[in-house]
Amino acid sequence: MRRVGLSQDQLDRFPHEFSGGQRQRICIARALALKPDLIIADESVSALDVSVQARVLALLKELQDEMGVAFLFISHDMAVVDGISDRVAVMYLGQIVEMGRRAQVFGNPQHPYTQRLIEAVPVPDPTHRRAPSARLGGDIPSPVHPIGGGPDRVVLRDIGEGHLVAG
Repeated sequence: MRRVGLSQDQLDRFPHEFSGGQRQRICIARALALKPDLIIADESVSALDVSVQARVLALLKELQDEMGVAFLFISHDMAVVDGISDRVAVMYLGQIVEMGRRAQVFGNPQHPYTQRLIEAVPVPDPTHRRAPSARLGGDIPSPVHPIGGGPDRVVLRDIGEGHLVAG
């Protein structure tokens, strides 16, 4: 409990007596109790306000450095992904469409879906505006497939140094 920023006297509290950030720290402590090599964190900071998110993400990075634990961090928030990830995989309709080191994916997004996700991240400087981008046309493909059928498997091609893109 101490390692994740909670005190010993908090052990006797009821769940409703903890804030969202404290509850998240409890979940992290529970996962660490098993001494895992990998923790899967699915939308683990999405319900927290930005300042609490930053503290929880900093804690995850500290734990990774200290304990060598790896995180599979799942999020729709590309700003959070950019802040925590070493490698990034972008999924669209259940399949990976782009994957690479964080700098590759954020610095040179190749797949249209990746580009749109990154463009959706708010710019904190009110004097800076992004150039408007072309709208995507057409219909979104259905993720539902007939019984016995499945999606066409996306083939990823290497565009350099392990940066993989569908198409």
